[in-house]
Amino acid sequence: MYRALTRDIEVTVDPYYLEEQSDPDDDRYVWGYKVVIANNSDVPVKLVNRYWHITDQNGQVDEVYGPGVVGEQPQLKPGDSYEYSSGCPLDTPSGLMFGHYEMETENGEVFNVTIPAFSLDSPGLMRVLN
Repeated sequence: MYRALTRDIEVTVDPYYLEEQSDPDDDRYVWGYKVVIANNSDVPVKLVNRYWHITDQNGQVDEVYGPGVVGEQPQLKPGDSYEYSSGCPLDTPSGLMFGHYEMETENGEVFNVTIPAFSLDSPGLMRVLN
């Protein structure tokens, strides 16, 4: 599990390989990931937008920016948490994702909350470190 904390808002990500949706013979590798956003601050916030930076094993970058997550723009009161699951297909057996959520307070202040970098690794993938 991967964690990041920004202004007392904690984001945890737990990625997992989806073997049943992947087809390595066709260069299709799919991961799911579960995200939990916990508002440990003393102010309500709304998740307005998301930004993802996705890099595959070959260095190919895909950037995703858009409103909310999974069709929602959740509002989190102090002490609330929000959980969702999503997925990411790649053409390579490994990759890396990170990003941020754009949050807004009740008084209109907008700030970014870090999504921790996490690896997408196929089972049995051999790593070579230089």
